[in-house]
Amino acid sequence: QVQLVESGGGLVQPGGSLRLSCVSSGRIVSIRAMAWYRQAPGSERELVARITYGGSSNYADSAKGRFTISRDNVKNTVYLQMNSLKPEDTAVYYCNVDSWYDRYWGQGTQVTVSS
Repeated sequence: QVQLVESGGGLVQPGGSLRLSCVSSGRIVSIRAMAWYRQAPGSERELVARITYGGSSNYADSAKGRFTISRDNVKNTVYLQMNSLKPEDTAVYYCNVDSWYDRYWGQGTQVTVSS
């Protein structure tokens, strides 16, 4: 069973940066897209950024201009560079991979933005 493992979360001050990484424990065939979601306490899980296998990306309005999603198709790895972080970015961030056959989720990594 393929697993997604996120890393890179932590505590950062407002205005700071973090880079999240998500690595697959095995090869996922026929990937359609890779994405990052987040869920804050008391809120629903929301899409932060998504990138297709072909490289097209889209972002939540809250992430535009501050976050950048990228991927390495060979390594089945997706990254999220987060700059100019705000307290409202505090959440558990989840990696997601959609293939033509299945959908995969990571266990989540906590990001806390606080002074």
